[in-house]
Amino acid sequence: MKNAILLHGTGDSPDSFWLPYAKAELEKRGYEVWAPQLPDHENPNLEIQLPYVLQHGIFNSETVIIAHSAGCPLTVAVLEKISTKIKQAILVAGFVKPIGKLENFKSIIKENYNWKIIQENVEDFILINSDNDPWGCDDIQGRYLLDHIGGTLIIRHGEGHMGSNTFKQPYKEFPFLIKLIS
Repeated sequence: MKNAILLHGTGDSPDSFWLPYAKAELEKRGYEVWAPQLPDHENPNLEIQLPYVLQHGIFNSETVIIAHSAGCPLTVAVLEKISTKIKQAILVAGFVKPIGKLENFKSIIKENYNWKIIQENVEDFILINSDNDPWGCDDIQGRYLLDHIGGTLIIRHGEGHMGSNTFKQPYKEFPFLIKLIS
């Protein structure tokens, strides 16, 4: 069964930015799509969100996970815990190291990751970061992830956070992302 999991960022929802667009496009391709409203989304916390995703998500060899912002460290933590190799993980504006002075991101980041297990649980990693992300989820974070999990790093120039209410980046469609889904 082809399925996709879409994980939003802090303070967002499954209706934020390009997520509804991605959901509709994936459904046109025959994917079953789960785009949950993550619990504790204003202050993301792995202790709450990780068990929720592991309990409610479906993971198989045809699964694609697409995450934005704080959904990315959650995705990496999920990939460390599942026992099935999934098809693809696409991390948009991803990070796994502390960013800036934003304290509410510390509870979504682990101190240590088992990079080997994470690599083994995904057939294809794609990392998309911008060179001017205002939150610090930038190309440096992307390179850090690339160095630890491999895959493909795509650096978008001048694209900001690729969806942010604070920085007035509505980013309602993301056709480039859809082209990357295997």
